[in-house]
This record gives sequence, C-alpha cells and structure tokens, in this order.
Amino acid sequence: MIRTFAAAAVLSAAALASSAAQAQTAPPRPDQLAFRDLYKELIETNTTLSVGSCTTAAEKMGARLKAAGFPDADVQVVVPPEHPQWGALIANLPGSDPKLKPIMLLAHIDVVEAKRADWVRDPFTLVEENGYFYARGASDDKAMAAIFTDNMVRYKKEGFKAKRGLKLALTCGEETSDTFDGVEWLLKNKPELMKAEFALNEGGGGRLTAKGDRQFLSIQAGEKVYQDYTLVVTNPGGHSSRPVKDNAIYHLSGALARLGAFDFPVAINEATKNHFEKMATIEGGESGAAMAAVAKDPTNAAAVAIVAQDPSRNSMMRTTCVATMVNAGHAPNALPQRAEANVNCRILPGEDILKVRDTLVGVFADPAIKVTLVGVPSPVTPPPPLTKTIVGPIEQVSKKMWPGVPFVPAMSTGATDGRFTNAAGIPTYGLSGIFGDPDGGGVHGLNERLRVRSLYEGRDFLFDVVKLYANQK
Repeated sequence: MIRTFAAAAVLSAAALASSAAQAQTAPPRPDQLAFRDLYKELIETNTTLSVGSCTTAAEKMGARLKAAGFPDADVQVVVPPEHPQWGALIANLPGSDPKLKPIMLLAHIDVVEAKRADWVRDPFTLVEENGYFYARGASDDKAMAAIFTDNMVRYKKEGFKAKRGLKLALTCGEETSDTFDGVEWLLKNKPELMKAEFALNEGGGGRLTAKGDRQFLSIQAGEKVYQDYTLVVTNPGGHSSRPVKDNAIYHLSGALARLGAFDFPVAINEATKNHFEKMATIEGGESGAAMAAVAKDPTNAAAVAIVAQDPSRNSMMRTTCVATMVNAGHAPNALPQRAEANVNCRILPGEDILKVRDTLVGVFADPAIKVTLVGVPSPVTPPPPLTKTIVGPIEQVSKKMWPGVPFVPAMSTGATDGRFTNAAGIPTYGLSGIFGDPDGGGVHGLNERLRVRSLYEGRDFLFDVVKLYANQK
C-alpha cells in the first residue's frame, strides 16, 4: 500500500534518530515486550512473492491464537490449492449476539521485495535502533497484522465478550495483486468466511511533524482505483534515410505531451472535503485558505491551482493519469514499426474506468493510437460513509490518548485490499492510530522504519477502539 500522507520533506538520519529517541523515553511495559516478540516473529518470517511464504506466517500467528485459548474451530489457515505459499489466516472471537455480523480486522502479511545488499540492515531481521524499528514490513503492513493478532490474544485472555464478534483476516497478495490477491480470492471462493458488518484496514494513520510532534490523526474513507492503459501505434516503418511524417514515435510523443498538459476535472467527495476543511485550520496561510475555498466551491479555479501545487492533494481531488513506461522502435537505422506506452491512472471512487479510457482517447486526439485496458479492472465503488457509528469511538479514544490532536478524514490516493471488500458490500476504513514520519518511513523503499512509540500507541489505540465498536449494535 502507498501511504496517503507521505510528503516531499526528507529528514536527515541524525534528526530522525534524535527526535525518535527523545519521544521513546519510558521503558516498555511487560505486555509490550510480549507483543514485540510476536511482531518480531512475523517480521522475520519472509513473505515476499519470490521466496517467502504467507502460509508459514499465517500458521505461526494461528499458533499464537491457539496458545491463548482459541479453539481450533475458530482458527483457520486457508490455502488456495493452486498457490500453497499464499495462505491466509481467518480467526473468530464470537460475540454474545450471533445475529450481529462481526467486525473484520483486515491486514495483509505479504511484503514488497527487499534486496539485502541495498539495505543498511538485514531487511528480514527486526532491528530496534534510536527509537525506531527497522525491517521490511515494519510498517506496511505487518505492524497492523501484528497489532490485530496480539489484540485478539489480549481479548481472549481477559475474557472479553462483546455483543458483536471480531474476525481477524490476515491475507496475502496485496502487494502483488496482478499475480494473486488473497482477499479477492477469499471473497470469491470462501465468501462465508469474509462476512462482516464493516472492516478496519491499513491506509489511515497519524502524521508527525519533522520534529516528531503529532500533527493529526486520520481515517481513510475510500480510495482511488488503480488502472493501467496501454497505448500502441503501429506503422509499416522503412529505412531511416527516407523519413516520413507518419512516424509511430511522433504519434505517441504528441499524445503523451497532450496528456501531460491535461487535468481531469475536480471532484470532491465527502472524505476529501472534510480533509481540506480540517487541514485548512491546521495549516493556515495561503495553502490553508485555498483548501478551505476548494472545499466550499470546487469550481474556484484560483484556489484549485494553489492546492494542486501539492501532488498528493492534487491527486485527492481529481482522477490522475501519468505516463510511466515507453518502448519504441526496433533498430537505430529503421523507422519505428511500433511504439507503445503505459499510462497509469488513479481513478476517483465511483468513476467509470471505461469512461476514463474514453477521456484519454479524446485527449490523445489521434486515431493512430489504440488504447486498451491492462489486466482485469478493479471494482469501482463509492467511498464508505463516515457515520457517527464509525467516527464516534475514534474521537472518544483519540481525545483520551492525544488531547488536542485533530482528527482528519481522508481518501487514499493509493490502493489497498479495501477496493475488494468495499465492492463486496463490506464498508472498509483505514484506521491504525500509528503516527508516521512526514517522509513516509521508507515504505516500499530502502530501510523501512516505524517509530517504536508509534507502534505501541497504535496497538493501545486499536485495542480500545475495537472494543467500543464491538459493543455497538
């Protein structure tokens, strides 16, 4: 997954270490040390597509639950027959009212590839250093997977019995969904295992300032849809000593230049409107005033232009499409017979993927260019509603833990497994209570890290919030 609030600011390693070390002064509690052991075990179980095994990780987390007293019938490792290494863990803590659907605690346990030679530390060994945990998956998404698993253990040990049950779903393939996605597979092949009133997922956390101060807490309500389009131009070609204007590369270059100058129209949904309104007060200044103006009137072109200077905010308020790969020609002394490009689009929830293709065709304005969809389109659904039932428990716990820290809804411009659960009728919200550094913490990149304080706080936050959810009707 891609973090919603990763900003352009890059902090020096020394500054990060200093601010993190200052923030983590209290020694860990005994229960936090026990959680750290579970987190370490999950981190150090390799779950990359190339050589890892989600099935092994699911079995280890299942064993943790059984050791805490979960009966075998409530802990299942579900393995797709054709993909023995891509198993998932589904575990249930029943509620007192079987008529109420459970709350799903959803996290993916697969991680992005990591090359040891490029990292300062072994990416598959948990390292705690200067107030940070370093490892592949330290944040994305084994932090939430470990928290949800450990909190299920805590609920069981304390005899927690709420009205509504809890369903833990640790799945595989979120990072490589074009190859296999476990949530999509489970919804299609084991739908009875995935039934839930709503789901808590990755994608929403907190934002820290460069000094390590908490800036705001977020919930993700909705996400953009990922879709690639292939552009192809073919031509008879010929000898390069006899150039003609009808050149496949010229056709493609012209179309991509027109795309670069084009902006999709602004379309503000509930989550983005609320985000801009809250951030306008937090940030202030010209950008704050512009966000407030866009939230009030999305047709305010002057305000839109100011907000659009931030790439993340620009992406929040409109569909975006960008050229990401180009391949053309077959020989240096021949006219190109073929030129092609990949255009990657992040489409606002609720917009039609085929209509976006039609818009691209109009922008390219060249009948020589053929535009096709890549892969199977993801489902398109509107953002889930931010009701008082969802927002109330978050505000209650966050005010207790972090007084004065604003709560800011947002829409993710990246993609998570929430696109599948939302489409299946399970409203899905990104909520972690984990505060991250403004540079994104190396997620999907080198030396991925997460503040020790942030991980422990997120664990306590989710423990209390989920309890409140579970006791609602």
